[in-house]
This record gives sequence, structure tokens and C-alpha cells, in this order.
Amino acid sequence: MTELSELSERPPELFRDPDEPLPARIDDLLGRLTVAEKLALLHQYQAAVPRLGIGSFRTGTEALHGLAWLGPATVFPQALGLASTWNTGLVERIGAAVGAEVRGFHHKDPDRAGLNVWAPVVNPLRDPRWGRNEEGYAEDPWLTGVVATAYATGLRGDHPRYLCTAPTLKHFLGYNNETERDTTSSTLGPRVLHEYELPAFRIPLAAGAAVAVMASYNLVNNRPAHLSPLINDELRAAFAGDLLVVGDAGGVSNIAGSQHYRPDDVAGFAAAVRAGVDSVTEHDSDAARTVGLLADALDRGELRMSDVDTAARRVLSVRFRLGEFDPPERNPYAAITAEVINCAAHQDLAREAARQSIVLLRNDGLLPLSRDRLRRVAVLGPLADTLHVDWYSGTLPYAVTPRAGLSDLLGAGSVTFHESVDRVALRTPAGHVVASDRGEGEPLVVVPDGAGAAAGAATWFDVFDWGEDAVVLRAVANGRHVGAEDNGTLVNDRTGPGGWIVRETFALTGTDGGRALLRNLARDRYVRVDAEGILRADALLDDATPFTVELVVDGRAAAAATAREADVAVVVVGNHPMVNGRETQDRADLALPADQAALVRAVLDANPNTVLVISSSYPYSLDAVAAGAPAILWSAHGGQEYGAALAEVLVGAVNPGGRLTQTWYRSAADLPDLLDYDIIAADATYQYFRGAPLFAFGHGLSYTTFEYSSLTLSSRSMAPDGAVTVSVEVTNTGDRAGSEVVQVYTRQFRSRVKQPLRRLRAFRRVALSPGERCVVELPLRAADLAIWDVTRGARHVEQSPHQVFVGGSATEPRLSTSVLVDGTVIPPRDPTRVTRAVDHDDYAGVTLVDAATSAGDAVAATEPGGWIAFHDTDFGSDPGSCRLALARTHAGTAAVTLRLDDPLGGPVIATATVTCVGGPYEWSAVSVPVLGALGRRDLYVVFEEPDTRLRELMFTVDSPPFTVDSPADHADGPFTVDTP
Repeated sequence: MTELSELSERPPELFRDPDEPLPARIDDLLGRLTVAEKLALLHQYQAAVPRLGIGSFRTGTEALHGLAWLGPATVFPQALGLASTWNTGLVERIGAAVGAEVRGFHHKDPDRAGLNVWAPVVNPLRDPRWGRNEEGYAEDPWLTGVVATAYATGLRGDHPRYLCTAPTLKHFLGYNNETERDTTSSTLGPRVLHEYELPAFRIPLAAGAAVAVMASYNLVNNRPAHLSPLINDELRAAFAGDLLVVGDAGGVSNIAGSQHYRPDDVAGFAAAVRAGVDSVTEHDSDAARTVGLLADALDRGELRMSDVDTAARRVLSVRFRLGEFDPPERNPYAAITAEVINCAAHQDLAREAARQSIVLLRNDGLLPLSRDRLRRVAVLGPLADTLHVDWYSGTLPYAVTPRAGLSDLLGAGSVTFHESVDRVALRTPAGHVVASDRGEGEPLVVVPDGAGAAAGAATWFDVFDWGEDAVVLRAVANGRHVGAEDNGTLVNDRTGPGGWIVRETFALTGTDGGRALLRNLARDRYVRVDAEGILRADALLDDATPFTVELVVDGRAAAAATAREADVAVVVVGNHPMVNGRETQDRADLALPADQAALVRAVLDANPNTVLVISSSYPYSLDAVAAGAPAILWSAHGGQEYGAALAEVLVGAVNPGGRLTQTWYRSAADLPDLLDYDIIAADATYQYFRGAPLFAFGHGLSYTTFEYSSLTLSSRSMAPDGAVTVSVEVTNTGDRAGSEVVQVYTRQFRSRVKQPLRRLRAFRRVALSPGERCVVELPLRAADLAIWDVTRGARHVEQSPHQVFVGGSATEPRLSTSVLVDGTVIPPRDPTRVTRAVDHDDYAGVTLVDAATSAGDAVAATEPGGWIAFHDTDFGSDPGSCRLALARTHAGTAAVTLRLDDPLGGPVIATATVTCVGGPYEWSAVSVPVLGALGRRDLYVVFEEPDTRLRELMFTVDSPPFTVDSPADHADGPFTVDTP
């Protein structure tokens, strides 16, 4: 252990000399720190070291689409909306603005605003039901990586030496579900891993745009993501430098906690550091427990001092690059002050981002609205005069709502408005009514009712339906929302649903007597009226108070009446980002909330000239709702300038140019199970989906028209390390200026494996005046066409013709051509090489699991008769035996049958049975004779019993007698056996 007396004898502080090489400076500082001081660097809140004049440091300022949680700052559109611009230059400018505001707030309050920012989120949006859908960019991993690179580049700044902020990619890896997110395992086979999940992380890391990564809560192939060997094998291989890896909040504690993957926290924390996690995010600002656990791990020998030094080095590398140890005058970002926060330039940028993010989904000519012909516009719906923020939004400095935006543009006298929600009174069987006029923090009570509905606003509540039986009550008397306190008491002092635990949502459940029961969803308890007349959400079903829900104002009828008197109706619907579909809660389906769907139909019936505007964090299924709607606009929640941008689009002052980055499906029936991460087998995402989407990936209309012509390639053939230039001429054939997003897709015709039906390869957003034409040239590299070859465990470009098509969406090619790629022909499998079970080609009734706690994957049967297939295996002239590594979680018999051609009735060439002592990592090697395996055939390994695990197999030319060997007998041989 290094003592302070030794440290005091060191030469002058080299680490403060900005002219010295960075590695030498880090070495010098590390050498001056005690063990305790080094351990303190491994927590989110890093303590100051006063004796060296070093201040405190913290990771984790939220900056997803603006500086969050620290007070008013510019709020840009949600990340999903930023990606919908398909404008990487704009996204980079927004990232730079957010980075500057983080610096500005840090200048004002360095303890609250750290410079390591936790953004962007690069999990591909595999399933639109994911609760955190609005945090990501696209269902395409390449597009996600490109947009993330732009945003992170803005955040980090363009200085060759200093970082403005230190961007952190979230969340590694395979993280697309909130349902039991800390205990579910994402099954990622090699192709899904390398072709879908990893590219979104690799692209910004390879570009040097992001300098850190956050591990995710889930497990991957049954191993906690915080312990994934891919952290070092893939992330750090893609990044040139000391990549910082941070744990998600509480994620390291889960290793020994909810995941039961290590026996205690000492072992769990040590395993995380050894796996490559450098900064632990636990127990908020209290670092003592983390430091103590890591010190215990050193004492127990589960952690080496070299592990601590390695992690500390990565932490310090980021701090040095942020300029912490340099004179302020050397760092251009140190001069940024709080004046930049929500400055005029950032407000303009927020409006531009909102403009470009709006997507025109449908238009039969109703849009753009003619200002000269508009006498009255009805602005309707629960989102028509409000802006909602999500969990990672900043605090709105101001809000331009759709109603305000149209009123500013058209004049307040031209705009009528109705919120279009039901207004009700709640009455008890005892003849009382719930009062809505309670003071700040006062409990809700019932009062005597003698006046019926005439009691007025003091007893009225507005009911907002946010879908999946979740409603919110807002008191008419004070405009505040009803929520449940920790003890269950109901109060109406909330600005709206929000917080980590949303206590403002209720379900109204009908009873046989025509009354309704009110259940608080957060507490899962019914509301009762106690002896003092106070409403409390603490009752079980039998003790709940039934309420008569008296309709005071029919929201749909009022909206329809308002629409009927207008020239045009604009109905604004969507989600509340804090209710359903948010962190900790996935969506159950894709449906628009029932009351909102009914509202849309009622307004359309009243006025066919209705524009449906959807502001939401995710796609909806709209077939039944939108039938007959002449015009539909969508955007993610658009930030502080959303209403102004929407108004400009509605009247044609701005031509919409946004495009979808997710498929809009007609029904949740088009989706696989939320926990099914195998997009290839499940025909998921736009790449493999074989159905007809409601709106396709890349879709978006314009008020003008575009014509494509003269599609050419610089060459009709391509070497495996070569590239071609795709050239196409685009002409604005309409009478308005507009932007087109030129999209290039490819499809491979011949392959050893199942290929995507289409895959985005390049794009460019171009702005054209009426009649203007331009030639768009985009690169297409052969290396980007590579697949992951499971037979050889590497990326390979196959020899095949590829269709190249361009157009305005993934399913509407305008022009196409082809290019011949002179790649490799993947040879048949060589069964005499060790074959990992996870490198199969097809499967049924199995899942992927960890072969050892540190590294390696295996296949486990989930049902009798589960199987895996190895296609095109060249057995030659009948190998003599097959050697397999088998295990079981519980003691018992592991049995597999090897068949050819078919998993059910194909000829049996071998049967292997071994008695296992139990334990998922207690591998037994068994050798069995093989009969009848000749030539090139498809091999199937059929698991006779569930819980049987297979790690690898290998055929040999000899024909030994049947043997069963212990794992230790083969620890050093080519047929590897891992130990836990």
C-alpha cells in the first residue's frame, strides 16, 4: 500500500504540466494517490483530494435533448424527433448547443452539473412498445450510429485536445425492455449481435465522438451486461484511447442482488471492475459503501491493485481531456458562462429542430392551410394547449403550444379551442361529492351535495385518458392534478403526472350498480372515503368506495360542436411521456388511448376538414382511428418551440421534411414478443418485416413533389474491399421549395444465410427550390455489406449481386439497379473443427446462456425436442466420432441426438447421454461413435430433455469407444472447457 510519506517525496507535479504527454501526466497523478484515493475515483461522485489541490468530480449529467434536471434550459425535440430530421448537421449543432449549456451551468454550479454527460442513447429501436422508445433514434443500427455520432460530436466539441463535455453512449447491450429489466436476459446470437446490436455503438466510438459507455441493467445470454466480456472485446477494440465505462444506477448492486450472479456485493463489485466497469453508480452521492466494498475485494484477493489502477486511469483520462488540470486560459470551453443557457440562438435552433422533425404522414390536399381562406380554425384535443416533457427532458423555460402557435400566426380571433376531455363530478352513495378546491397539500375530502351539477367548479374534475386504462384527474377549481401521497392520502397539488414513481394515475373500474371504483395505479390500491371524509388510496377491493361519475361536460361532444363551427379542425392527440411507455414501463399494445380515438372520430364526423396531429414518443396503430382523416402529421414531443413550428407547417410557411425512423405497424399482432431479440428469426424491424406497414421506415410526404432520374453507379462491380458511388438526379417538380431525403437501400440476392429484405446504406437531405434539380452522390462500400459468418466467427463479404434502390422510404423504391460484389463464397462447415453451439444457423425450443461466468456462451434447451441446426456441413467420408461438451443446471441426464436433414425424422447418426452432477458451468466432455454421416448435409442437434446445455462439439476421424470424461481431463486441449 502506498503511504502519504512516500508520496510527499515525489518530484514536482508533472500532471499539471499541459505540455507533457497525457499518458505521462496520468501516470504521475496515479503515482501520487493513495489506495483509498484511487478507490474513490471509481464511484460516480469522486471525492476531492485537497492535499493535491484536486476538486471533486461526478459523472452523469443528463443531456439527452437538452440539459436536464438542473433548472430551465433549452428543450429540444426528443431524441426520436431529432433523428426524424435526417439532418446530421443540424443534430450536431444541437449537440454543440447542449454541450455549451452544460458548460455554462457547470461554470455557475460545478457541484450540480458535471461534464460527463449521459447521452446519447444508441439502443436500436427494435420494438416500438419499449418504454424508453423516445430516448433512441431509429430501428436501424447504422442510422442510429450516424445520428449518435453527430450529436455526440456536438457534445464533445471540435477542439483537437479538449472536450467540451464527455459524451456517454447508453445502454450496453441488448436493452429494449423495461419489463423486469434487471432480471430478463436478452438472447443475442452472433449474427444479431454483430449485424444489429453492436454497430450503433461501434460507429460513434470509432469516430471518437463518444468517450464513454454505460452498461445496461439486463442480462445478455444469461450474463449481467455489467459483466459482459464484450465491454473489453468490442467496445474498447473500437475506441482509440482510454474508454470510460460507467455502471447504470444500481446496476452493479444487482449482480449479487436481483441477478444472484455473485454470492455477495464484494464479489459483484470486484467482478464488475475486472470486467471493465470503471465508474460505479450506486447509492447516489454516498461513495463510502462502494469504496468499502472495493477495499474488501482487494483484501479478499478478488481484485488486484492493477485492476484499480486501470479503472482509475480511464476515469482520469476523461478528466484530463476536459481540461480540469490545465490552466483555464488553455481550454476554450472553460470560458463558457451561464449566459449561453436558453440564449436567443438556441431558441432559434430549437424552433428549426422542431420544424425539421415534423413528418407529414398523409395529405389529400387539405394541407397546407390557406391563410386567406381561413375564417376560423378549431384547435382541439388534450395536447392542443400544453407541452409535455419526458423523464430526461430539461425544464421548459417557456412553452409555445399548438394553440399559441396558431394564434400568433393567424390572430387569436381566428382560433377557437377546446381541450376535449370529459369533465365530471364524483358522488358517493352517502350523498356526498368530492371537492376539487382543496388548498395546497390539503387532502381531498367529500362534502355534502345538495345542488347536483350546479355545485360548479369546486366539485369538478377533468379526466385525461392516457391509454391502457390509465386516467389522470385534474381539479377544475385550481388546475392541479390529483395524486396519492406515500400514505395513500389523495391531494390535488400536482402540476401533472411525473416523478420516478408516477402517483397521479388511476383506473376507473365499472361495477354492476353503474358506479365506478377508483384505483391508484402506483399503489395498486382502491380509493375509499374514511370516517373523516378524506379520500385515501389504501383499500382492497371489498373496502373501496363506489363513485357515481356524473358527466358535466362531454369532451367529445364539445369538441365536435367546436369543430362544426370552424373551417378547419386541428385535433392534437398523443401520449403523456410520464404515463405508460416510459422508463420502468413498456407499452402493452400500439393503440391510441380509447378516449382520444373516439375524439378523433367525433371531430372527423363533425368536420371532414380535420387535420390529425399526433405528438408522441412512439408510433401508434391508427387503421381504425385515422380512416377518413385527410391529413395526418406526426412528431415526437417537440420541445419549447413545438407549437410555433407546427403552426408554420400547417399553414405552409414551412414545408415538412421529416421522415420516420421507425416502422408504424397496423397492429401489435405484427410484432414478435417484446423479449424476442432475434430480429432475423422473428422477421422484425423494417429489414425483415414481410407485412404491409401502415407507414414505412423512411416515410414522409411534402407539399411539393420530387422526381428521381439517372440512377447510375460508378462501377457495376465491386471488390470486397472496394466501393462505388451511387449517383441519382433529384428534381423538385412542384411549385414550393422543399426538402427531400434521398435514401439508398440494398438487398443481397445470394447468400448462405437469411438476408434482410432491405437495408439502409446511405442518405442525404437536400433542399430544392421549385424546378431545381441536383445530382446526389452517395458512397456504398463493400465492407458495409459484410455479414457475420458463424462458420468462421468473422465478418465476410459474400460474392453476390446486390440490388441498389433509391427512393423516399424503405418500401417505395423510385429507381433501382444492381452491383456485383466479388466477395467470398462461404465454404461448407468443417465438422472436424471445434464448433461453438451458439454458432448454429437455425433453432427451436432453445435459448442462449453463459458457458462460464466470465466469458463464453452456450445453448440450453427450454423444451423437450428443442434443436439447433448447422447447415451445409461437409462430413466427407463419415467421421468416426463426435465429441460434445454438455452440462445441466440441476443434476441429471443430459441427452442429445444428432440427426441429418431434419430435426424430427432425419436419420440418427449419434446419440450422446451423460450423467451430470449439476451446475451450469460443470461441463462434461462425452465422445460417441458416429454412423452414416457422409458428404454435405444439414446437421441437427436435438435436445431430448429441457435444461440440457451444449457448449461445443467436434467430429473426429477416429472411432473410439463411447467415453465420458471429466472437465479437468480436457482443460488444456483444443476442445476447451471453461471454469466459472
